[in-house]
Amino acid sequence: MPAQAQAQVRLPSLGESASDDLSISAERQLGLEIMRQARSDPALLDDPVLLAYVQSLWNPLVAAARQRGDITADSDDLFAWELFLVLDRSVNAFALPGGYVGIHLGLINITQTPDQLASVLAHELAHVTQRHIARSISVQQRSTLLSVATILLGILAASRTGNADMANAAIMGGQGVAVQGQLNFSRDMEREADRIGFGLLSNAGFDTAGMAGMFERMDNATRLSDNNAFPYLRSHPLTFERISEARSRTLVTGSTGSGPPLLHAMMQARARVLMDSSAQGLQRLSGETSSTALTDQVGALYAGALGAALRGDAARGDALVAEAQSLVRNAPRAEPDAQMALQLLQVQLRLAARDAAGALRLLDTLPTSDNAMARRPALQLRAQAALDLHRQQPIQAAGALRYSTEALQIWLADHPQDAAAWQLLSNTTEAAGLKLRSLRAAAEARAMLGDLNGAIDRMRAAQASARSASAQDFIEGSVIDVRLRELRAERRERFMAERGMRDERVDPNDQNDPYEPVPQ
Repeated sequence: MPAQAQAQVRLPSLGESASDDLSISAERQLGLEIMRQARSDPALLDDPVLLAYVQSLWNPLVAAARQRGDITADSDDLFAWELFLVLDRSVNAFALPGGYVGIHLGLINITQTPDQLASVLAHELAHVTQRHIARSISVQQRSTLLSVATILLGILAASRTGNADMANAAIMGGQGVAVQGQLNFSRDMEREADRIGFGLLSNAGFDTAGMAGMFERMDNATRLSDNNAFPYLRSHPLTFERISEARSRTLVTGSTGSGPPLLHAMMQARARVLMDSSAQGLQRLSGETSSTALTDQVGALYAGALGAALRGDAARGDALVAEAQSLVRNAPRAEPDAQMALQLLQVQLRLAARDAAGALRLLDTLPTSDNAMARRPALQLRAQAALDLHRQQPIQAAGALRYSTEALQIWLADHPQDAAAWQLLSNTTEAAGLKLRSLRAAAEARAMLGDLNGAIDRMRAAQASARSASAQDFIEGSVIDVRLRELRAERRERFMAERGMRDERVDPNDQNDPYEPVPQ
């Protein structure tokens, strides 16, 4: 059915009157402010391999929402539709204003199939597309978005740590208590998110049995002992009605069979290892399991190999990867992405063994197709390998540095929000002696992390370097001049927004900056 027709026949949504509560542009601004503050939190994990996997589940859901008409033209242009990982062992996921969705590693760890994980992503995506967050923030609070953002961040931090004192401090005062109450979605909103999410799951090609399976898995786990490890169920109460409706919908649509099980088992294992990367935690990862299930065996081997890589035992890791590769190759169902994940882990092991040249050789053997599961992880691993080789053999590393720098520049042209890629570009260009480009890339990295003062400081240093007699990169110098004006204008806009002066205009060409930080 064409997207336009689907949009015409879809059921009315609770979020259609959300504009009466919080406009799309205001919600976007609130989301940007929350993420600007949150990106500097070390609990936000940018593990390229795990993030690429979760993104591979998220992207088809977003595409399905567009096709169905759940994502409007306005929200599509203004919202981020961005996933991020939270380094926390509790079972939780949450939607933030502006199209941001956070996933705790503990939730990935509890899922048994990709469809179960996708069902949670679909549910949270439905909260965003139906504007439930906007409806949860009252009209009176539109003029105090910054304070609302602060409260949201405080509650987010409290949910990760389980620290009641932190939560109380975050919601201190009558307004904070009111906001906290509104963050809990109503039962009608939960039912709608289940209904819309189920449709997204089906349209995106996932097995719809994943939603009922996820509900049942969480229900069984919490019946035995919640242990405060399931904050997701406090914000999304799991009622008998919700479980029954998910089962009924699955009976109507039928089960299509789960997605790639071995890849999910490995990513589940990766989340488990990253949740506890302490010396004791890594030491417990033997790579062995008493289970005879293929998924459990492959997951255990992957966890053991990753643990070996993190503790520097490359020989043990190589042996475990070889065993896992044999199981994957002989599996009843071919899984190229699972084989790719093991190859990327081999590269990690070469880097752990300080064998940068070996890591680069392995990267050269990866398939050249634009595999979404491998592109960004391989890009980052290649840059790290080139930098390691430069430290070991500077002359031999020249070609690898040049290749990696060019690859990062191409990537950033399409993904300018990637802070990690900007930082790697800063490192590779510095190693190659390109000081001007290194300073500019470092500034962009700080800007993407929300540190405008740090970005402006580095961009000024780049501007000074560009104006020196020895600087020859005039094009880069022009870009730096433009970006510095833009960053200063953004800082002034932020300064005024924090003081309720959102309607004042800022001239990006104005060189006078009255909002410089006061020297300490």
